[in-house]
Amino acid sequence: MSQGNTGVTSQAVLAQACPVREVLDRVAGKWSVLIIVAAAHGPIRFTELERSVEGISRRMLTLTLRNLERDGLLTRTVHPTVPPKVEYELTPVARELHATLLSLTDWAERHRVTIAESRAAYDAQHSPELLDA
Repeated sequence: MSQGNTGVTSQAVLAQACPVREVLDRVAGKWSVLIIVAAAHGPIRFTELERSVEGISRRMLTLTLRNLERDGLLTRTVHPTVPPKVEYELTPVARELHATLLSLTDWAERHRVTIAESRAAYDAQHSPELLDA
């Protein structure tokens, strides 16, 4: 059977892909990954996350934490103290995701030099005028 005649419509493929894409967009987002990595060692407070995740604004941290909590990847615990102490912790689902992220970051670390060299070689071959600038 040819590829063009599989009996599967593009609408059916998109309908299946949309939920997966939505999940991947959330968990693979720049801030989500960094927050999950920062929270992997146990409960962590907002200010600790703010210090750990370089470059994130307070507002973006708040929004990302809410979304991760909504998605069931973080739990938020408010301790009845004065002032209130709020901690975030990974759920079992997020711990599984963290293990996957560790594999990805290990791969990136092992191959970062090769990728940098490949980029430089490609840039030299395809855009030599950029190197002179």
